[in-house]
Order: sequence, then structure tokens, then C-alpha cells
Amino acid sequence: MTSPSAAAGAYASLARLANPSTNLGRAVGEANGGPSFGELLRSAVGNVVDSGRKADTQAHAMAAGKANVVDVVTAVAETEVAVEAMVAVRDRVIAAYEEIMRMPI
Repeated sequence: MTSPSAAAGAYASLARLANPSTNLGRAVGEANGGPSFGELLRSAVGNVVDSGRKADTQAHAMAAGKANVVDVVTAVAETEVAVEAMVAVRDRVIAAYEEIMRMPI
């Protein structure tokens, strides 16, 4: 069951990922044994899929009369934030690729 504190935790996690002053970007690809970019991307996509499944499960439970409306709204909001973050990352990756393609050789 999703609680408001779980939603707050999800928002805080996304804020840490979006904050450029964190060391997340520095750890990617370094020889210190940190996760690779592919692993980070796979994890992020997995989290979005899990969030969507959780929202879907909550919606079905509410339709069956077994869930609270607040839990459903919270799960849907978590999914919405996760999808928006993933779309923002996709847009940044595409913009970076286009910038690289415009560079003279």
C-alpha cells in the first residue's frame, strides 16, 4: 500500500537525480567500481515500469473496492513523475546526440 511518505521519498529521489551538484554524473564510468551508464539507465527504466505496475495494481484494487482513493492517487502521481523524469532524460540525450552530430570533424 502506498503512503504519502513513500510518495515524498520518490520525489526526493528524483530531486537528487535532477540536481547537477550531486556526484551521480561523476561516478558514471569511473574506475572506482561505480555503475555504468547502461546500468543506471536500465535501473531507471525498471523503476518507471515498476511504478506503472504499482499504479495499475492500485487502480484495479480500487475498482474492486479494496483500496483507498488516496493510495491510488499517490501511486498514479509517482508514476507520472517517473515518466516525466524519463522523458526529460530522453530529451536531453537526444539533444546531446544532435549536438555531437553538428560538431565538425
